[in-house]
Amino acid sequence: MEKIKFVSDYQINSSKKIIYPYLSSASGLSQWFADDVVINEDKVFNFIYDGENHYARAVIMRLNHHVKFEFFEPGEEEDEEVDHPYIEFRLDENELTQTFYLRVVEYGDAYDEQEQHSIWEGLIGSLKEIIGG
Repeated sequence: MEKIKFVSDYQINSSKKIIYPYLSSASGLSQWFADDVVINEDKVFNFIYDGENHYARAVIMRLNHHVKFEFFEPGEEEDEEVDHPYIEFRLDENELTQTFYLRVVEYGDAYDEQEQHSIWEGLIGSLKEIIGG
């Protein structure tokens, strides 16, 4: 299946220090992003949603700025050539307006762009309710 990159920015009325744990920790992610998130002893994240397990490695964890999870199939050989799906969260500030934005980058199997936008609007809406932003 063809992969596409979905990128969208969402204004967040909260500080980076408050929102970052919701993007980088199992307990934070399980509150808005997945039904549950578990980290095993090898630091592999298991995102559980739609009744399925989705395994990922945190390939970037830059405190209060940037998180990237790369998804993989358990048991597959680690191959640099494999085009793994990923999800990335970046926290940016508009210097002029002092407004914070959450940039979401999702790279994976092709979905209807309108459907992706709708899914992320709902997820970010849930996150904003939790953090009050």
